Amino acid sequence: QVQLVESGGGLVQAGGSLRLSCAPSGSIFSFNAMGWYRQPPGKQRESVAIITSGDTTNYAASVKGRFTISRDKTTVYLQMNSLKPEDTAVYYCNFRGKTRTLHEYDYWGQGTQVTVSS
Repeated sequence: QVQLVESGGGLVQAGGSLRLSCAPSGSIFSFNAMGWYRQPPGKQRESVAIITSGDTTNYAASVKGRFTISRDKTTVYLQMNSLKPEDTAVYYCNFRGKTRTLHEYDYWGQGTQVTVSS
């Protein structure tokens, strides 16, 4: 079972920036999409940004123009600029695709806390 290892969370003032990284602990045969999700306190998990194997990106309306998702092979990044207190959440990375034996997988990271102070 591949694990996703996240890093880069922390405490930042409003208007500041953070960069999250997520890398798999083992090899990835293929993937359909990599994404970042977040769960604010007391709320449901929501999609933040997704990048497909063809490098098409999609963003939640609330982060468009402030966040950028990118990847380097099988490491995915989330550059977060102009952070707002409402961006405070636990951020999770997610990989979806197929294994070498063509079984579908859906891997999640352990989550990293991002706290934006006003």
